Amino acid sequence: MKRKLKFNVFTGIADIVMAFLIMISWLVVIFAAFGDAASDTHASGGIGTFFYICAGVMLIIHIIAFVKSRKAGISIVGHVLGIIGTACFFISMVLAFPAFVLVVLAAIFTLIQKNKGDSAKTNR
Repeated sequence: MKRKLKFNVFTGIADIVMAFLIMISWLVVIFAAFGDAASDTHASGGIGTFFYICAGVMLIIHIIAFVKSRKAGISIVGHVLGIIGTACFFISMVLAFPAFVLVVLAAIFTLIQKNKGDSAKTNR
């Protein structure tokens, strides 16, 4: 019997949104920094904080989904990739490209929701 978790679907969709946020993060922060230099404001700090908060929330969501998937017998590959990817971005925005790749892969594997016992059943 195939088991699917709605929380994994939510996590996969949130990964797609996070991948988009990671993709635009450098441009947004760089433009905010140029705006700060031109108008003597401090908007880039707040914008950077927004991206870090999003990464932290996604990290928590992946940890929760990891535990739920493990209990339900669903593959945890997507969540492990998501944890690593969002942690990379959370550590530093310099790691945005590897984080982007890992979060996209996490979204794919999370949305597949392959049960752990599927490969063993097909080999019999």
